[in-house]
Amino acid sequence: MFDLFKRKAADAPPDARPWSERLKSGLSLSRDRLAGTLSGVFSRRKLDEEALDELEAALLMADVGVAATAHLLDDLKMRYRRAGPDASPRSVLRDALIALVEQLEAPLVVSASRPFVIMLAGVNGAGKTTSIGKLAKWLQQQHLSVLLAAGDTFRAAAREQLAVWGERNNIAVIRQESGDPAAVMFDALGAARARNIDVVLADTAGRLATQGQLMEELAKIKRVIAKARAGAPDEVLLVLDANTGQNAVAQVKAFDAAVGLTGLILTKLDGTAKGGVVAAIAEQHAIPLKFIGVGEGIDDLRPFAAAEFVEALLPDD
Repeated sequence: MFDLFKRKAADAPPDARPWSERLKSGLSLSRDRLAGTLSGVFSRRKLDEEALDELEAALLMADVGVAATAHLLDDLKMRYRRAGPDASPRSVLRDALIALVEQLEAPLVVSASRPFVIMLAGVNGAGKTTSIGKLAKWLQQQHLSVLLAAGDTFRAAAREQLAVWGERNNIAVIRQESGDPAAVMFDALGAARARNIDVVLADTAGRLATQGQLMEELAKIKRVIAKARAGAPDEVLLVLDANTGQNAVAQVKAFDAAVGLTGLILTKLDGTAKGGVVAAIAEQHAIPLKFIGVGEGIDDLRPFAAAEFVEALLPDD
């Protein structure tokens, strides 16, 4: 199976399209659904009650969520009154969306602490291990050395997949065939110090937010990392599958309560996802969205930029 994964990963040609086009393609489902409803609103160029009702339905269909939709509609009314009746509804909606989601825009900054430790968590299938491989490549492009810690000791498949990403990026992977995942982290930090590595990416086993025992183990891993290097981990990132919709908000709340999140990675914006969930997260539990991923390529993970994201999400006027 992993020989197949390696061949698929190695053979995947890089996407030559500009990032803006790839992002627009990744948000095509939400964009198309919004276009079907918003075209009438944009063409009338008037935000009356009928238009607001249409907007509400469109935003809910795009997975913006009830709370964020209510916030946006209130903000839209206020902005439209200030701008006057000649204002473009699309421009007003664009500005309201940017104002809501830009609070999530916070770049990943690697401080002087060494090794700088990034701990990653998420449910099974969210794309965590793949995101680690892509994040490792991004860090290398920032001229930082990286080491991977295979903390998912429960699944051999996860360890093997992480090893493949390490091989692709020419990065060492610290792993054990079984045992305590916290011990893997302790060993990885020791190895990073010995090798003068800049950043350690610490993988953890996938778990559901409702699995109390596994969530406690995640907290234990974090405590062990802190013992291995005071102040670590420097970042605790939750990887989210954009296709999970409003359940993503519940995951953010649960993982934040368990381990104290510092950021999010939103994956699988591949044309099937409802990108409006970003607005829902911003309204209900605003944890910085560090990166978004739009495909399977190794360079398909980029820092989140609010204005760029909203432009890709909204249909043309």
